[in-house]
Amino acid sequence: MENFDRTPFLTFSAAQRHPGNFRPVFDAFFAPDAQVNVVHPFNEVAGGLGLHDHVIAPLAAAFDGLFRRDDIVLAGAFDGQDWISATGYYVGRFSRDWLGICATGELAYLRFGEFHRMQAGKAVESYIFLDIPELMLAAGQWPITDSPGKTRGFTGMIQGPASHDGILTTPQDPVESAKSYRMVTEMLAGLATENEAWRPYWHDNMVWYGPGAFGSFVGLESFASFQVPFESTFEGWSGGSAGNGMTAHFTRYGEGNYVCSGGWPSLTGVQVKPFLDQPASGKRVFMRVCDWWRREGDLLVENWVFVDIPHVLAQLGVDLFANQNSTPEVA
Repeated sequence: MENFDRTPFLTFSAAQRHPGNFRPVFDAFFAPDAQVNVVHPFNEVAGGLGLHDHVIAPLAAAFDGLFRRDDIVLAGAFDGQDWISATGYYVGRFSRDWLGICATGELAYLRFGEFHRMQAGKAVESYIFLDIPELMLAAGQWPITDSPGKTRGFTGMIQGPASHDGILTTPQDPVESAKSYRMVTEMLAGLATENEAWRPYWHDNMVWYGPGAFGSFVGLESFASFQVPFESTFEGWSGGSAGNGMTAHFTRYGEGNYVCSGGWPSLTGVQVKPFLDQPASGKRVFMRVCDWWRREGDLLVENWVFVDIPHVLAQLGVDLFANQNSTPEVA
């Protein structure tokens, strides 16, 4: 990563910290033919211009004073390609309806996660996650009562790293980066195992910051009360670059004490138990997922997670955006 210039992304991000016209920074940051993917109901949009015109500009029209707050920024390499990622919140006063969600007239937060593959200072491939269910929950307009575990975890605004060091503007120690990457890669290989081989990689008081539809959990046992039932809901649950021929990480890398990954899709399985108010369907579903992890010493202590829940529900025949004028087809 010695030759990786973070300046274009940091400029792109900083320009969104204050309300205003975001269009110029989108034009400057994205390559003209960039491939840009956004969570359902947007799915694939036409480059940076499409991201701005169909996602960010309507959001800014709905949220008075819209601005962006980053909590984590990481850069790294995967399969010989340079990537940069960030997660945080878009913030503003929810004054006008958006995606059929009724405006509250109050301060509101929309959590985002994004990944950009960079070439010559431009984003050429991007994946944008938005936790729309978390916004719906905060607005009192989430129609789902069920959760994958025994109970839904905490729902509400999610904090950035407890260490307050998640925005990495310079390259980190490559030895520490490799250690973080190796730890997460080994932990992921232990998911969905009978002996729960993922457990030794986590601190007992870890925090799992899940998507709004699932909630967040503190403590290893509390997290297990979600994770184990979640895995068992889907027969043949597997994901990432596990060699199942159906999912793959588009990127996964470590920087310092942090690691991130994403897949489009990242998880798959056949739904054999009820899930988010939907009866067992026998359908194979695919989940777009991304994560950020923070390590302290030899254990993982925090994990920020996105799952494109509207896309999962759409595969099960549920349209969360029925009040829209139109909803794009499921990609």
